[in-house]
Amino acid sequence: MGKRDNRVAYMNPVAMARWKGSSQSVGPTIQDYLNRPRPTWEEVKKQLENKKKGSKALAEFEEKMNENWKKELEKSREKLLSGNVSSSKKKEKKKKKKKKSSRSSSSSSSSDSSSSSSDSENKRQGKKKKKKKNRSHRSSDSSASEPESKESLKKKKKSKDETEKEKYISKKRKKIHLEDKPVSSESSSESDYEEEVQARKKKRCEEREKAKKKKKKQRKKHSKKKKKKSSSSSHKSE
Repeated sequence: MGKRDNRVAYMNPVAMARWKGSSQSVGPTIQDYLNRPRPTWEEVKKQLENKKKGSKALAEFEEKMNENWKKELEKSREKLLSGNVSSSKKKEKKKKKKKKSSRSSSSSSSSDSSSSSSDSENKRQGKKKKKKKNRSHRSSDSSASEPESKESLKKKKKSKDETEKEKYISKKRKKIHLEDKPVSSESSSESDYEEEVQARKKKRCEEREKAKKKKKKQRKKHSKKKKKKSSSSSHKSE
């Protein structure tokens, strides 16, 4: 069984319209637009005049409004000026009163200041005399206390040295008693104390020198490390 032929023949719409005949058009045609009623030149002039009259009326209204505003502004200015004049008069009166009061106060203050200045001068002179007396007493006390203070310091040092020697001698004696040895004279114990003191001083000096040497070695090592790092960084950059 074959397929049905569903094709339809193409019909030209223009040809079909011509074949049917002219159809009645809906709406105004071009002739109707050209034959529309138009105003004459006189009518156009009248319309323009009417427009100008309307603008004149607006201008007159605006002028009237401006005049009213001007009148109101003048009134407000007069009020402000009158208020300023009255305030300026009040200020002048206040200034005059202040001047009068300042003059009276200055005259009274001048008399008070003269009396107070004389009192203050007397007080200053009395204070100066007291200060001079106090200074003289202090200088005499300080001059007397200086030699006393020096002597007291010397006595304290001597007493400290003596107490240290006595402690050292007592320790030595205790050791000798424990070991059952004969007791030597005090001169030998004093010489032993002096020798021990000198030995301690030597040890301290040696320890300080050793610490200084160690610090120098550490600084040298640190400087060498820095130089190596700087040289290696320079080679890398190249």
